[in-house]
Amino acid sequence: MIMKDDVSWSRTFCGTLILILFMLLSLLTPATAGAAKQYKVLVVMSYEQDYPWVQAIRRGIDQVLAGDCDIRYFYLDTKKDIAGGRRKARQAYEVYRQWQPDGVIAVDDNAQSMFVVPYLLDKVNTPVMFCGVNADPHRYGYPGRNVSGILERLHIRESIVFAGQLSRIQTVCFLMKKSPVAALVRNQVDQEKETYPAKSLGFYLPATLDEALVTVDDLRRRCDLLFIETLEGIPDGDGKPLTSKEVIPLVVKAFGGPTAGTDLHSVRYGVLCSVIKSGEEQGETAATKLLRAMTGTPVAEIPITRNYRGKRVLNVTTMKNLGIRARPMLLRGTQLVRIEE
Repeated sequence: MIMKDDVSWSRTFCGTLILILFMLLSLLTPATAGAAKQYKVLVVMSYEQDYPWVQAIRRGIDQVLAGDCDIRYFYLDTKKDIAGGRRKARQAYEVYRQWQPDGVIAVDDNAQSMFVVPYLLDKVNTPVMFCGVNADPHRYGYPGRNVSGILERLHIRESIVFAGQLSRIQTVCFLMKKSPVAALVRNQVDQEKETYPAKSLGFYLPATLDEALVTVDDLRRRCDLLFIETLEGIPDGDGKPLTSKEVIPLVVKAFGGPTAGTDLHSVRYGVLCSVIKSGEEQGETAATKLLRAMTGTPVAEIPITRNYRGKRVLNVTTMKNLGIRARPMLLRGTQLVRIEE
């Protein structure tokens, strides 16, 4: 039999316990709310805000940091205005100096040479993580006392293998807009080409759209596969920088045969196939490394790594236009897209 006093005591105890828990939650809530944006992060992008590669990296960064950090993005716009890059980098440094972020992410090679190396590398205590870097890190003096990150390596060999499973490929030619980054991609090709399943017949760097189309018209008679890296920002006859969406359909049509690339957007614009690199992987990895540094891990203990994720993508519109029929087994695990109008 339960006594009345026991019931009364139990109710009093429970009421007191609930009151204590409520008071503790009241004390913790402001601290938790304050911690929601406890770090300031400056992200300096080499390229334009509307460039698909940049947007993918930003998604990766936001996925890791958006909940805990106040993030500011700054764009150097060097795809369309390489000459103005250093001026924009000085502006980015002014943002850094005035805002005093807890951490910095620098994306792609131009942000390293124009921003990190002149202003931050071994000059400040702020941790800096890079991503999207094609060059050997030693070119920039990395790793530094305050700098680490993730390298970008294109899945070129894998893309050529994929193209060879769709069509007979014995020779490959490479096409990329003339730019500082083009030399870095060319270095990767030179280092790897002996491992490619098709013979490389050259790396071509047109400076204008007209030059690109003349080059492609010649290559169509010599190459089984045209490997297209970035053509974003290549100028037309009036000097106007063009987007990949404007250029790639013209190049693909002029070549008239199988094409491969490295980005999802290139395949969506008409390139036949690719084993794509992941901008999200670059952004997520750099952001995760930076979060470790901002929470106390010495940068020296955060090693430089490289990307590994790759995904097969196939444009079924282009495949049909070329009269290619893919084996059903090849389509398993492959992302299928159609040409975007």
